[in-house]
Amino acid sequence: MAQKIVTVYSDDLTGTDSDEVSTHRFSLNGVDYEIDLTPENYDKLDAALRPFIEKGRKLGRTKGMGRMRRGVADGPSAEEVRAWARENGYEVNDRGRVPKKIRDAFDASH
Repeated sequence: MAQKIVTVYSDDLTGTDSDEVSTHRFSLNGVDYEIDLTPENYDKLDAALRPFIEKGRKLGRTKGMGRMRRGVADGPSAEEVRAWARENGYEVNDRGRVPKKIRDAFDASH
């Protein structure tokens, strides 16, 4: 029996399904936020925040971001995900970052 897993990405602001949705992070008052947006809605977010970003002081990355990265490294390696992707009909490069779409499909299958 063949099985096909379909991952649908939706814009958090509008609920619109799109293959172009990507995740964006921002912080306000010490609270970190994450939102999935189409390029059009990201442009709206960027336009709204841009005046404040341009006048604000950049502090760099917080320690919390580093902890999150270490947590990701504890999961399956890129090579494990690539091997699974190839076995399941996905095209994936031998090097570089594994696309989110493929990682999400891998996670959904395990």
